[in-house]
Amino acid sequence: MRKTVFKKLEAQGLITNYNRFRKNLPPRLSKKVFIWDETLREGELAPTVFLTYVEKVKLAKMMDDVGVAIINVGFPGFSEEDKNTVRRISNESFQQASIAASARIIRSDIDACLGCGIREISVFTPFNNLNLRYMQKTTKEEILEKTVDSIEYAKNHGITVSFVLEDASRTPFQEIFQIFEAAVKAGADRLVIADTVGFLRPLSTRYLISHIRKELSQLIKKDVPLSIRCHNDFGLATANTLTAIEEGITYPQTCIAGFGERAGLAPMEEVVVALEMLYNVDTDINVKKLYRLSQLAEKSFALPIQFHKPIVGENAFSHASDKHIHGMLAHPLIYEPFPPKMVGRETMFFLGRQAGKYLVENRLALGAIKATPRQVDEIIRMIRRRQENLDKGEMLMTFYQIKKLLREMRKGLTEEDFWNIVEKVTGQKPKLKPDLGK
Repeated sequence: MRKTVFKKLEAQGLITNYNRFRKNLPPRLSKKVFIWDETLREGELAPTVFLTYVEKVKLAKMMDDVGVAIINVGFPGFSEEDKNTVRRISNESFQQASIAASARIIRSDIDACLGCGIREISVFTPFNNLNLRYMQKTTKEEILEKTVDSIEYAKNHGITVSFVLEDASRTPFQEIFQIFEAAVKAGADRLVIADTVGFLRPLSTRYLISHIRKELSQLIKKDVPLSIRCHNDFGLATANTLTAIEEGITYPQTCIAGFGERAGLAPMEEVVVALEMLYNVDTDINVKKLYRLSQLAEKSFALPIQFHKPIVGENAFSHASDKHIHGMLAHPLIYEPFPPKMVGRETMFFLGRQAGKYLVENRLALGAIKATPRQVDEIIRMIRRRQENLDKGEMLMTFYQIKKLLREMRKGLTEEDFWNIVEKVTGQKPKLKPDLGK
């Protein structure tokens, strides 16, 4: 359907689609891309978010139904509770998706995944000097040794292994090639380039991916699928993900509605719809179900999706300006990039201060009501007056009450709660109570 709509407009000379110009077609762009979703792992890292088993299963089942290729369902090595949840999910039946889990470069984490019946594992570690010195407090040689051992150990158990290089976007090329070569020789099936703090720009992403791909082809002499994991700290996650795909990456990692730690990960719906409609790339995703999926995630996370969020936000296909409504009534694609029904949405006209004669006359016609020009003007004045006379102060009070309630919902333990737990476990009171946030 998407191809038919745009091709008809192009054939009639009504629009020009620069995305289809030969010079704008990325030469390394794959015809097929596999969506790898991290909502159940990364998404749950958002402060105060906690998903029940039932919520996780519902999300996983719906992602499977939508057509997601890989679903990371958690980190079983984190706790017994997480391990039990991952085990139960892996025992569920899935029609399309491969179920994966995460592990550090230690055998106990691999064993935790194996104990859950997981057949695909993402083994992760950073490798730059910042992480080695301050977080891992170890040497490059030890990290390389553990990486090789954990991958070989998993492969000996018949597991598909993806090696995730954390903070790859701030790691020197020499170290990237060193650990990627070791991972592939140990048996890694995929390599994941993580922009862990969202530090790349699209041009930097292109530079990084093209050099990694070129050098790896010379080092390992075989084709290893690449994946990209872009965080959204600068609002560039979607742009960087698409740039990486233009450079030949076929496994983009996403989260529903961009949920995740800090500013979140590349939003699934943005990446998918852009690939399908702007690049003509097949993702196997049923885009009509993306809105319902985002609504389920919003409910499960108890975090509202921003109204102006692309594709799934409430305002994404809403129009208030009379000029825009005039255009929409003339032809829906004048002010919308594609028919909203393609993604399970519909166009909404907002009756308010910006209302004008085009919307009013359209509504009157639908109601089979005849009105004189003077009556139309009076209806417009009354609509505008109704909104302008609203008590803005009362509206603001309601708005801030909602924000306060949302903040209350998102609170974790208080300082007092934390120290009460410490005293209960240790029998000791702190002489000085440091701030947990520092």
